[in-house]
Amino acid sequence: MSNPEDIPSRLEGKNVARFVCCILGIGSLVAWNAMLTITDYYYQIFPKYHPSRVLTIVYQLFANVFIITLAFKEAKLNTRFRNIFGYSLYTAGTFCLLILDLASRGSGSVVAYVVLCLIVAVFGLADAVVQGAMVGDLSYMCPEFIQAFMGGLGIAGVLTSGLRLITKAIFDKSHDGLRKGALLFIGIATLIQLACIFLYTLVFAKLPIVKYYRAKAGKEGAKTVSADLAAAGLQDQAEQVQQMDESKIQKLTKKQLLRENIDLEINLFLIYVVTLSIFPGFLYENTGEHRLGDWYAPVLVAMYNGWDAIARFIPSIKGLAVESRKWITVCVVARFLLVPAFYFTAKYADQGWMLFLTSFLGLTNGYLTVCIFSTAPKGYNGPEANALGNLMCVFLLGGIFAGVCLGWLWLIGNDSF
Repeated sequence: MSNPEDIPSRLEGKNVARFVCCILGIGSLVAWNAMLTITDYYYQIFPKYHPSRVLTIVYQLFANVFIITLAFKEAKLNTRFRNIFGYSLYTAGTFCLLILDLASRGSGSVVAYVVLCLIVAVFGLADAVVQGAMVGDLSYMCPEFIQAFMGGLGIAGVLTSGLRLITKAIFDKSHDGLRKGALLFIGIATLIQLACIFLYTLVFAKLPIVKYYRAKAGKEGAKTVSADLAAAGLQDQAEQVQQMDESKIQKLTKKQLLRENIDLEINLFLIYVVTLSIFPGFLYENTGEHRLGDWYAPVLVAMYNGWDAIARFIPSIKGLAVESRKWITVCVVARFLLVPAFYFTAKYADQGWMLFLTSFLGLTNGYLTVCIFSTAPKGYNGPEANALGNLMCVFLLGGIFAGVCLGWLWLIGNDSF
């Protein structure tokens, strides 16, 4: 990754680029977060099918299969096409959710549930396409860009949770209130996806600072940037990148990158094993009845998302980021104490303690994620940073999938299993 000091002072657009990266981060997760946040609606129409758990497994299964394939082939893929295709899939998926609900009239039929699972599978594919491409692309740019993108992932959760609470308050007493709120929700998510396609296609590639980083990565042998260079008007550089002799490009292999960063990759995996074994399934099905009633689960989800988003911006403040790999490992291992903490809190404590634990889960998840993604690419050239970014996403999604599967263990001894 290039040092900020190496950037010519005449380059402009850094703040705009950070803003766009944040919006693109929101867009890469808002569809799935919308699904998670309206899970109370899906529990109403599909009460026997464990929607929060089943849909998450479907999503992660497809995301993991495709991210592994794409990470293996990343050096030969067109990053521009990959991102536009991914955001287009998100847009089509959210639009299909609207059509499905309107066509089925909110019925809980098996056919509607199967189609819902298929749409979620499309979201999983889109996640694999976009996450690896965006993280890989931003990994060879300045750290602020990857931090902004990761911050956008957190803001997506805050946005969806906030809107969910608002729509629940507005439609709570009306006929089909949950359904009306869910439809409004999905419609907003669709508009955000369209905005992402516009920003990535017409704005991001043309910013001077983004041109600089991509041209630099191209000179270092990153053929993935050629289409973006051409779209930015740098036709000569794009042609030079395409004509490079791959045998003369000096870069570490994926196996070498994997070996050099195995500690960070395992830590990233373990962060999401813990988080997804608790969130969202446990929060919806294992926290009992409380004074907040049917508001309890949405409030817990909102608390998690809020602190996760705040924590993702903390490492961008000088002196507050943990860069020591040893201390990152200590923090990651310590998070396993959250599993028994949630168990005993659900069994014996009141809702105040559960709200505190859920907030702490989100805080540590967001903070450690950004610290790892900011630390890993340092010292690598463009092609290496791009490859490493894709590999990191494999471990992130792998941890999410493992956590989701382990989340089913909470149902042992539960009559609803």
